[in-house]
Amino acid sequence: MRVLLAGATGAIGRPLVRALVRDGHEVLGLARSEGSAAAVRALGGTPVRADALDREGLLRAVDGLSADAVVHQLTALRTPRRTLAADDPSNVLRDLGTVHLLEAAGVLGAGRFVTQSLVLGHGYRDHGDRVLTEEDPFGVRAGTVADHVVTGLVAAEERLFAADHVAGIALRYGIFYGPGTWFDPTPGSRTVPVPLGGGGTVPWLHVDDAAGATVAALERGRAGEAYTVTDDRPATWGELAAARPGRRLLLPAPLLRLAVPYLGCLMLDTHLRASHAKATHDLGWTPRHPDHRSGMRAG
Repeated sequence: MRVLLAGATGAIGRPLVRALVRDGHEVLGLARSEGSAAAVRALGGTPVRADALDREGLLRAVDGLSADAVVHQLTALRTPRRTLAADDPSNVLRDLGTVHLLEAAGVLGAGRFVTQSLVLGHGYRDHGDRVLTEEDPFGVRAGTVADHVVTGLVAAEERLFAADHVAGIALRYGIFYGPGTWFDPTPGSRTVPVPLGGGGTVPWLHVDDAAGATVAALERGRAGEAYTVTDDRPATWGELAAARPGRRLLLPAPLLRLAVPYLGCLMLDTHLRASHAKATHDLGWTPRHPDHRSGMRAG
């Protein structure tokens, strides 16, 4: 299968390119700069110089090319912003970026499209001990700044499922950790702020497992379906930070909320458990790292 991958040099994109190539697929990786293009080549893919937010440039870049599938892994999550708004860069990528990539899929003749979503779309609130599945409400707002993230996730899924020229599949990943993420186990990585007391319990996912699930979705996912993709053991933010080499910045809850209100919603207000049973049944996927301890040891 030939795959156009948007986000080929990101935290998920890098292991995803390797996983696709390892499974015998050909990767066309979007690259906005020559540095990104060189990274795509080093990973085993073929760069396509374009910016997903530049519609005309993107369509020119893919004109004359062909692909079987498009994968949307573009986000702008590297540094948490103090405030969020409707035009947050990740929201723009999820909304307008999806629109442009769907158009590119038509030019390429791609029949499949996999997009990144997040389990957090179920809502930044305390869900108790209930284990959520794809049948539970998605796109639930709580009246906080985190609603902007939920709106972006819903926009990406709705635009994909409304497109009639591709078989659309959404992957609702857990919170990422691993190389290139906020919880990077590489020695010398940045200091991570976490709430005193550990914060809420949420689902996690190593980026290598995210890549594996994405390949499985490309190969076996059913059109019009969303799949929850998490590891087996939810954990608190404090547990992840404790398992990671490097320094932690422990912040009292009021200070965390004041410093970055979004992190207050994410780390303090959200308690969420989710099941990957559907992904296991339909895609034949299970996490190689069943919990964060295994994943952090693997790097």
